[in-house]
Amino acid sequence: MPDDTLQHTHLESFADYTAALDTVCALAKRNLYLFEKDYDELGFNSELRYETLRRFLLDNPANRLLVLAHDTHYLSTRCPRMSMLLRQFDDRLFIHRTRTLHCTAPFCVADHTHYVRRYHFDDPRGLLAINDPKYARPLASLYLEMWADSRTGVSTGKLGL
Repeated sequence: MPDDTLQHTHLESFADYTAALDTVCALAKRNLYLFEKDYDELGFNSELRYETLRRFLLDNPANRLLVLAHDTHYLSTRCPRMSMLLRQFDDRLFIHRTRTLHCTAPFCVADHTHYVRRYHFDDPRGLLAINDPKYARPLASLYLEMWADSRTGVSTGKLGL
């Protein structure tokens, strides 16, 4: 029987936040929404994160990983593991760039139930919430609004003839 106990953990450092991202990514069973300024220095090119995300995408062909950033340069040029995932799962992993910069608080939501968020891009403090659909659902809704107003930021398509 799964443990559905509500858990909140306050985060005080970027290391705490990076570990919390690993936790939320590992908990995802259906959908995973990631929003960051640029993803640099947050472990997205680490072997652990790569394996966690790859396992999530392999578990079920219906699983979706949506990645949203204000700036996709890091993901497209300095994060080869995310590029490998995108090439392998281009039907389930999508990387978009925001059109506006109005949101300044990064967050990640898994299955409308678990989330991690920081209070601002420049602030390491934040909150990890496990089994908290009451607050995860509004974050997921915000994410989907931002996603609807975004555009493709990184793709596997090739240009030229």
